[in-house]
Amino acid sequence: MDNTTKTLAGRIALVAGATRGAGRAIAVELGRAGATVYVTGRTTREQVSEVGRGTETVEETAELVTAAGGEGIAVPTDHLDQERVRALVGRIDGERGRLDILVNDLWGGEHLLAGSVFGKKSWETPLDTGLRILDLGVRSHVVTAALALPLLIRSDAPLHVEVTDGTAEYNARYRENLYYDLAKNAPIRIAFGLGEELAPYGGTAVAVTPGFLRSEQMLAHFGVTEENWRDAVAKDPVFAIAESPRYLARGLAALAADPERAARWNGRSTSSAELARVYGVRDVDGSRPDAWGYIQDVVHDGKDAPAEDYR
Repeated sequence: MDNTTKTLAGRIALVAGATRGAGRAIAVELGRAGATVYVTGRTTREQVSEVGRGTETVEETAELVTAAGGEGIAVPTDHLDQERVRALVGRIDGERGRLDILVNDLWGGEHLLAGSVFGKKSWETPLDTGLRILDLGVRSHVVTAALALPLLIRSDAPLHVEVTDGTAEYNARYRENLYYDLAKNAPIRIAFGLGEELAPYGGTAVAVTPGFLRSEQMLAHFGVTEENWRDAVAKDPVFAIAESPRYLARGLAALAADPERAARWNGRSTSSAELARVYGVRDVDGSRPDAWGYIQDVVHDGKDAPAEDYR
């Protein structure tokens, strides 16, 4: 299922962290379903964030949203800057008077992981690096939620989405490093807690995760493109289960249009694969990958099964 009908027409969304990857794809799919989408990020056509990639910009994301059939509005924002976030929320309030969907896809910390974090004990990790990971992966989410939720609860059906890496079930295992573990478990708890707080308003808070994401950064890391991504399987066999950013985005757009979403998802953690099963969506190649199932069964438990069995 792809969004060919305007199931979110008239809805106002904010995708915080929409410069690239899952955030960009989510913004575009919400737009494809007819939503007006405010998209934020730190990389613009004039300035590159610490991620160091000038190849994707927040303005380009907004243009892609509009091209898909929605209305994309780029608002360059550092979500650790409270005044910038207040100004963003004030702008949405002034222009629209409410917010229906808030997607917290803030991260941008991949450049901190290799060499400085993974494979190191917490006391071996440079403290400034660890704290920056918590700023990018936790504090930015809390700041955005705290300042945007008063506008979100004006909606007749508020939806708050936390994007992370790993489901609650998978993240019960230690995620490689203390700082990374905290950063990727915190959004799950934020969704759980906000589920309690939004319930009296008819709202839904949910944590979602992609699987092994073929983001722009990951493709560049392997030296491949979306067209020839399977060439990277020779370097990392687990990449055979990789999925495009649109896979999660399609599932999330379907969730956003679901009138029963509060009963189904409020306070929960879910994955692109589970959303695909529930809403009948598929990835761009027609497959339905279950990366977390594959990683648990094959990578961790040693099951002898090809990735194709999980697609």
